[in-house]
Amino acid sequence: MPLNIQKDFPILKRRVHGKRLVYLDNAATSQKPKIFLDALQKYYTTINANIHRGVHTLSEESTGAYEAVREKTAKFIGAQSAGEIVFTKNTTESINCVAVSWGKKNIKKGDEVIVSALEHHANLVPWQELCRETGAILKIIPLTEDFLLDIEGFQKLLNLNTKLVCVTGMSNVTGSIVPVKQITELSHAVGAKVLVDAAQSIAHSQTNVQNIGCDFLAFSSHKMLGPMGVGVLYIKESLIAEMSPYMYGGDMIETVEQYTSKYKTDYAKFEAGTQNVADVVAFGAALDYLKKIGMSAIEKHDRELLAYAKAKFSKFKQVKLFSPKNIKNCGPVLSFVVEGIHPHDIASVFDSQGVAIRAGFHCAEPLVRRLGVPSTARMSFYLYNTKADVDTAVKALQKTLKIFKIKN
Repeated sequence: MPLNIQKDFPILKRRVHGKRLVYLDNAATSQKPKIFLDALQKYYTTINANIHRGVHTLSEESTGAYEAVREKTAKFIGAQSAGEIVFTKNTTESINCVAVSWGKKNIKKGDEVIVSALEHHANLVPWQELCRETGAILKIIPLTEDFLLDIEGFQKLLNLNTKLVCVTGMSNVTGSIVPVKQITELSHAVGAKVLVDAAQSIAHSQTNVQNIGCDFLAFSSHKMLGPMGVGVLYIKESLIAEMSPYMYGGDMIETVEQYTSKYKTDYAKFEAGTQNVADVVAFGAALDYLKKIGMSAIEKHDRELLAYAKAKFSKFKQVKLFSPKNIKNCGPVLSFVVEGIHPHDIASVFDSQGVAIRAGFHCAEPLVRRLGVPSTARMSFYLYNTKADVDTAVKALQKTLKIFKIKN
């Protein structure tokens, strides 16, 4: 069943190249509902002031609004308390925070860090660098032929030298869903900590960190109807005390003397300097919107739309899809190639038809290389997309085949 919420997203009224905008690049960033846009304007026109530092009315109201979203975020992901939530600028910064603040203190020469073959560069490069600096060993979880994480292969990699396991919740290339709870249980059995990159999964299904059991979870607000420039890092409370700040400056300190400083010991030690207050406050409105619709309803909608798209695109013999066969194993991402046409050319023709898709490595170059192609075209769906959008994408594909004189 369609959610019938397109009217809530002003940008969807746009026309591109004279055609109705069909936005299918949601894995890169989502569009924003009016409730979020109104919240952002309201902040700047009513309570704009710096937080935590002032006793005047605007500062206190701004601080209250900012901290209220920390509480709201904690509840959204099932954290035990708001004290487990750190605001960053994106998922990448959140992961790098863990690499610097926890990794450099706990990962030593000979230790092992495990990532999966599905990872975005943001959940791969920091661990490559950490291993290079410390002398630790980086290991990669293989994939099955169906683009899923090879659990048996993962278990063979695990041992008492494993100190950290970092996996995505959902691939931004194949849409493959990773069983993060199972990964966490297996990892904890050998004493390893677990980080989940939830940048893709958080927007499409219910996420509960206590149910997963992970030690760290990172995501960005802009992929879930919120603003760019706001990331979230969940840190299990028991780990916060042993982690060091990774940036230094105002608001993360208790006291400062001429030659020494004493830092805060809670989550605040990770939020140095002026934060992106307005966008964090407006992010709260995006969370309210998602909660009102319901993550289960969004997941069902997205899955039905993906199934429809896979069925439509599978009818073209020149199209090769990179997606798990069972729809229950994948999120609303559909990467594909067309024999004889470069993915960038596909994306350009789609754009001429008003359809926004992405082409390239999708910041997952090792994964795309494993697929045996130079790059892919990618459609990604969200709660405001419809079957009519997919039908328009099919017409764009037909236009592409015609332009490049490829017969179906």
